[in-house]
Amino acid sequence: MAERGRGADGNPLNRFDRFHVETDEDAWVDDDPRPLKTVFLGDDSQSILTKNDAEDLAFEYGLNPYRGCEHGCAYCYARTYHEYLGFSAGLDFESKIVVKRDAPALLEKALAKKTYQPGLLAISGATDCYQPVERKLGITRGCLEVCARFRQPVLMITKNTLVTRDLDHLTELARHQAAAVFLSVTSLDPKLARIMEPRAASPRARLETIHALAEAGVPAGVSAAPMIPGLNDSELPAILAAAKEHGASFAMYSMVRLPGSVAQVFGAWLERHFPDRKEKVLGRIRAAYEGELNSTAPGLRNRGAGAAAGQLRALFHASCRRIELATRPPELSLAAFRRVTPGQGELF
Repeated sequence: MAERGRGADGNPLNRFDRFHVETDEDAWVDDDPRPLKTVFLGDDSQSILTKNDAEDLAFEYGLNPYRGCEHGCAYCYARTYHEYLGFSAGLDFESKIVVKRDAPALLEKALAKKTYQPGLLAISGATDCYQPVERKLGITRGCLEVCARFRQPVLMITKNTLVTRDLDHLTELARHQAAAVFLSVTSLDPKLARIMEPRAASPRARLETIHALAEAGVPAGVSAAPMIPGLNDSELPAILAAAKEHGASFAMYSMVRLPGSVAQVFGAWLERHFPDRKEKVLGRIRAAYEGELNSTAPGLRNRGAGAAAGQLRALFHASCRRIELATRPPELSLAAFRRVTPGQGELF
């Protein structure tokens, strides 16, 4: 039975585990009626920036304040990263969240180094930096405060309205052409969005967040991602148009990909919510990735190939041209970057 408010139905086996426990089919199982609670685990990493060397990603550094995500999106490719921690890509991913409380201090230390080569910083490239616990912990806010002091260019992506809490830092960065924000919108249908992303903001709230950012002078755009063929891909023009009406000036899209255990999690999700469409959806994803459910090849990753993928690409560009929506974010500037002495706010 699926957990209420969760995206995954269970915990698929971790591919790195050598041993697994199997229960007899007739064994007694404690049917605990309480909802699955989220636990938060500390991360003692001594570095926070990840250097990007992927040629199809237009940023130099990545920063993820959290590992795992409470949003519970069954399609999330980042689920597989939880397996490296000894957890499952299923319910563990959305109920065992690793938090990097020292992220702001580590970021400050990294930016202050004389060896640091300024480049565009993406927050977050994997799990959402504004997932629910951020309201309490403020780790992302702390990182933005550091970026504002250093005038470090930041590109952000989120599904949540909490980003507007940090308009003070974002507007300061925007004054130096050093900030842009994507709001991820997968569907305009609140019912579909609710089951696709159980603990994320509603589509209406995300559009209103785009408006709030744009009104404050922070470049805002929409990420129509992921597009899932046979499920929400037909909404692409409407999503782009709604974002434009709410002040978006740029857009991007991607096609769903299902690496490793994510295929099992998403397949179970389809079986629960759209059993009549399951094989059609999976078949169209395979058609886009040369018979597989995933590809990490530059140019093919997140875009796919073949007729259906080509049609989606053409639809995106035609829609953006028609409503005058840029197909990439504005180029952020490194000109204002400055090195600040940690804890003092002085320039070297």
